[in-house]
Amino acid sequence: MTQEKECMSCRSVLWILVFCGFAMNYMLRINLNLAIVTMVVPHSRSIAAIECGFPIEFNETTIPPTTTTKSSEYLFEDRFKWNEYDQSLALGSYYWLHWLSQLPGGLLARRYGTKIIFGWANLLTALVGLMIPFATNYHLYALVFLRVIQGFVAGVIWPAMHDMTARWIPPQERSKFVSSYLGSSVGAAITYPLCALVITWFNWHAAFYVTSILGIIWFVFWHFLVFDSPSEHPRISSSEKRFIIESLPLSSREENVPWRRILTSGPLWIAIIAQYGTTWGFLTFMTQAPSYFNYIHGWNINTTGVLSGLPHVLRMLFSYIFGMLSDWLLKTKKLTLTEVRKLATFMCTIFQGFLTLGLGSSGCHSNLAIIFMMTGTAVNGAVSSGTLATFVDLSSNYASVILGFCNLIAASSGFLSPLLVGLLTTNNVSTSRILFSNFQQTVESWRMVFSISSILLLVSGFIFMLFGTSEEQSWNNSKSSDDLNTKIDEMQNLREKSETNDKIHEKVQLKKINEEQT
Repeated sequence: MTQEKECMSCRSVLWILVFCGFAMNYMLRINLNLAIVTMVVPHSRSIAAIECGFPIEFNETTIPPTTTTKSSEYLFEDRFKWNEYDQSLALGSYYWLHWLSQLPGGLLARRYGTKIIFGWANLLTALVGLMIPFATNYHLYALVFLRVIQGFVAGVIWPAMHDMTARWIPPQERSKFVSSYLGSSVGAAITYPLCALVITWFNWHAAFYVTSILGIIWFVFWHFLVFDSPSEHPRISSSEKRFIIESLPLSSREENVPWRRILTSGPLWIAIIAQYGTTWGFLTFMTQAPSYFNYIHGWNINTTGVLSGLPHVLRMLFSYIFGMLSDWLLKTKKLTLTEVRKLATFMCTIFQGFLTLGLGSSGCHSNLAIIFMMTGTAVNGAVSSGTLATFVDLSSNYASVILGFCNLIAASSGFLSPLLVGLLTTNNVSTSRILFSNFQQTVESWRMVFSISSILLLVSGFIFMLFGTSEEQSWNNSKSSDDLNTKIDEMQNLREKSETNDKIHEKVQLKKINEEQT
């Protein structure tokens, strides 16, 4: 065979850029989660210090107990007087329309390709991010408006990538490749300490400028190095192209999506339920961790940044290792595809659910809270081998469509979770006083937040354990004979090209041998 030298396969390059793309997506999504800690007038002391009876040192996110209201307003005159409900609006607004563009994202990727949809969505989100400091200084609702725009545009990103995964990655490599989606965790891990450092050196405005500029730089590499399919890639080797095409199931690019059969598919709905639970659990940890550790445990901005970001590094590592384990279990046939997906889903729903209960029960014990939060976030990384991969298993031809439909539902947790936290932890809004008169920013109210998250994780996980499957669905195979002939012709052409290259290689080698003998 012809030995084509390449320092890195095109699939590896794709993994790296997808990984970085999802990292950029989350950097632009969650920079506000930490920045908001230094954007608002802080509490005088942490609730844990008051309820649990331990002292706390003054830092830049707390007001000394001796400071009067008037002097504290002067001390933090550059900050906003947003109560917890206002903050929940700012944090949750990203997800208000985020769900609305999920399904169009899958459909647009099928029509125009993931390169355009995924790449330009990240770029536009970054450009809008540059305007956030100006809008925030104008009015809270201006910030909310830009966050809504960011969420709507970025909604196409996750479902769009499933179309590229189905075109590029053989089934036996999907668990490991989908771990690149968890670049989002590394993005989160980098964003929290990076923003904390930038805010400490400059101000909270700089956090949005830095993350947006990084997103623009990523887009340049994405634009020149990524292509929608192996057949479109100008630099891919014929051996890698042949391997991918022969490994993938026959692709159907029909415009008519079998909506009725999709919407009435029981296995799909079971996977959606599991994905909703794990999304709620993860977003609760990701969005609320900085506020929780700042308000309840009284940590300063730098400590909060590091300890909020570290669990996401563990999540990525866990995802990659568990992905390799899943692929090994499949290749060695120790477990079936469905059993592998159930094992992964068990980790990111049921196991995470118990860890979330532990976080809610840790109360005043900061060390226990750190352990439960880190472990709970880490095991959520198994989602890349669980429900995320399940959608490709159920239907590789319509993977982007069904993931978009799933996120149309699951993305609602992005704004419902912060809204719930806002209602449970504030005593300044009439709605909160009426519905949750016994709750405010206390250890008990946060215990309620984590208990609700745990219940959703456990229920959704048990449902998938009982009824979930990863078997390819019949509605995935509505292919025409033209599609079959096209693939056969393409495979034959690749074989002929490979055989020709082999013959040329053999002639060159024989010529060299003859010359040496002469």
